[in-house]
Amino acid sequence: MTRRTAKRLRAAASGVRAGEDGSGSSTRFLGGTAVRVASPLVSLTLQSLLRTKPVERITDEGANTQLKRSLGLVPLIALSVGATLGTGIFVVLGEAAPQAGPAVVLSFVLAALAALFSALSYAELAGAVPVSGSAYSYSYATMGEFVAWLCGWCLLLEYGVSVAAVAVGWGGYLNEFLHSAIGVRIPDALASSPAAGGIMDLPAAVVVLLAALVLVGGARESAVVTTVTTVLKLLVLVFFVAVTVTAFNSENMAPFAPAGIAGITGGASAVFFSFIGFDAASTAGEEARNPQRDLPRAIVISLGIVTAMYVLVALTAVGAVGADALGGQEASLSAVMRDVTGAGWPSTVLAFGAVIAIASVVLTVLYGQTRVLVSMSRDGLVPAMFARVGKRRVPTANTLVVGGVVAALAAFVPLGQLAEATSIGTLVAFALVNIGVLVLRRTKPDLPRSFRAPLMPITPIIGLGLCVLLVAGLKPQTWLAFAIWTVVGLGVYFLYGVHRSRLNDWQHGERAQAGQS
Repeated sequence: MTRRTAKRLRAAASGVRAGEDGSGSSTRFLGGTAVRVASPLVSLTLQSLLRTKPVERITDEGANTQLKRSLGLVPLIALSVGATLGTGIFVVLGEAAPQAGPAVVLSFVLAALAALFSALSYAELAGAVPVSGSAYSYSYATMGEFVAWLCGWCLLLEYGVSVAAVAVGWGGYLNEFLHSAIGVRIPDALASSPAAGGIMDLPAAVVVLLAALVLVGGARESAVVTTVTTVLKLLVLVFFVAVTVTAFNSENMAPFAPAGIAGITGGASAVFFSFIGFDAASTAGEEARNPQRDLPRAIVISLGIVTAMYVLVALTAVGAVGADALGGQEASLSAVMRDVTGAGWPSTVLAFGAVIAIASVVLTVLYGQTRVLVSMSRDGLVPAMFARVGKRRVPTANTLVVGGVVAALAAFVPLGQLAEATSIGTLVAFALVNIGVLVLRRTKPDLPRSFRAPLMPITPIIGLGLCVLLVAGLKPQTWLAFAIWTVVGLGVYFLYGVHRSRLNDWQHGERAQAGQS
């Protein structure tokens, strides 16, 4: 008896006959009626879009991590502040001020509000699901694998591209410092991207590679560097505020909003880039000593510190020289110091502080990028090499590969395009976190939470609405770049991730156990 004949006999015995028509679907006869059924491959693919990873499995993986738990509350705050406080105020202020006018101060406030409501959602999920995947892991637990993949893909855009954008800004301040201190500059051909008329931005590439080497040295060692540089950058910005407030001129604040609401929201969309990083602490969930307690605190405290500093710097800078004077300069704050004091040394001090400060942003955001990839790799959605941990209990190969790719991006793509592409990826990830906290409250109401977002469900709904508002203010070319990035991500997922997902193995194992019982 052939296998096909046996199959037909079994179907007949059960009252069901099956046939294949070569189209990838099957025809089943139930009570004499032909019914078309999708093929198992299509069914698996459709199910994979919605299947979630159990919260318990995610937290168990985090508890049994190979990464070293060495970070307390202060290093986690320094990680978030260090990842956030940098290029946004040192560089992007000069790009947003001409667009919004003196109302760029309100642009920072609006962006901060969007970040605040999202931060509260982040804090709740970080306390409930304390793993290194950040928004990616939260989406996996609440909205399914497909949404999680899109979120992780957006996080790769957020972290990877923002590192490159920060590195480009670092090169501008390095040139300013060298010129002020010793009277030399890096040649334009080696300090500008091809789009800006150069060959490559060598300083940007170098700082990314140096940060990668520091991260390979170990989490605790890089945390010490981050804490020191974060304190230094705060002192430098306090110095800037103290100097520029003496030159504040109320006439520079009028007209306050020359482009109206559109200018304010457009400026907020641009400067939202400067709030990227407060969620960096959530990527350290598997290296924090007490993640349930410390992660929510670090996220909220760091956002408060950063917002206060941004508003003070923007207000005093615009009041001292005017919004238009900030435009068109890579090292805009150093230029403000020079104009206000008429001396070179304050500008040199600020430029030196910016060189150190922005380098720390490169370090901390690159850290977040590698930890998200660890979680995605552990789930099988990207190659296993990204989850391998070396002798120092850090993902060495992951860090070196990411460092090399981001260094190449920083060397050849200009800052403005990088910053805007980062903003849209970040806003999408934040929106998904706000949705995720609503879903988890409904599906897992009894899940232990060390922090609860207040005024539920108002807080995440407002956070989601503000994210949509800021996304709508981005330029069409930014949307085009994001669409291309998304299409590439969908291709990677359907050609690789969906077939290699660890959920496939877990589901097969559960079915096998159910069959045996």
